[in-house]
Amino acid sequence: MNRPATPPTDTPDNRRPYGALPRGTCTLVGAGPGDPELLTIKALKAIQAATVLLVDDLVSDEIVALAAPGARVVHVGKRGGCKSTPQAFIEKLMVMAVHEGENVVRLKGGDPFIFGRGGEEVEHLHAAGIAVTVVNGITAGLAGMTLLGTPLTHREHAHGVVFVTGHAKPGDSGTDWRQLAATARAARLTLVIYMGVSSAAHIQQELLTGLPACTPVVVIQHVSLPCQRHALTTLGELHATIEREQLGSPSVIVVGDVAAGVEAAAGTGLGQPVPVAPPPLRHAG
Repeated sequence: MNRPATPPTDTPDNRRPYGALPRGTCTLVGAGPGDPELLTIKALKAIQAATVLLVDDLVSDEIVALAAPGARVVHVGKRGGCKSTPQAFIEKLMVMAVHEGENVVRLKGGDPFIFGRGGEEVEHLHAAGIAVTVVNGITAGLAGMTLLGTPLTHREHAHGVVFVTGHAKPGDSGTDWRQLAATARAARLTLVIYMGVSSAAHIQQELLTGLPACTPVVVIQHVSLPCQRHALTTLGELHATIEREQLGSPSVIVVGDVAAGVEAAAGTGLGQPVPVAPPPLRHAG
């Protein structure tokens, strides 16, 4: 005699309270330095599919406008020197939206894993039992030098590149600039400093213990945006140049012999500020 099928046992993996909404998704998306044409195809698809976008201050309006008309956009600003949305609140919003069944995109300037606190957010989401997809974006330190026609590494001038933050979290002693300067000189490294404008005087003083004052430096503000500008200088004149040209955040500071390539590309004298409109973007196949 045939027995009736036994109903499957409900397990913690498939159990859901009656009437509960389906679980949503969460994606950390790198929006790049600002120019929408520098988005990856995967990033664009994620933005267009989102029902909720949590957007950083440094993400351009043109990129936010790519979201679906019905998407809910929440601006969660985080910018040095300004009032910022607490990180814990942002993480709480992400978890809540996923539990409500939303397709959440955390839209971050540059790359989520290059000084974007993406690692902290992934850890928090994993602790809440939420799987996360991360979509890389072009980081400003790379895009800025590329738009100036200059590589971060060149076999005649640099054997490597170091991305470093100029802004330490509270209670952290921060980067050992003296040790980094000695290493950069010995190993012929390019230094790309994020969030370093406000600490430029201290960074300059410490780097000069291991690098010559004549070391080329370029400061690039508003990378890839129509208002992008840069100043070419030397390590010995770094802080004075930033003050004179009133360069502020967001900017990246590139230190090393490769920065001299900006001089050749622009046809200007070392140490002269050079306002630049970004050239037309032409992508190799």
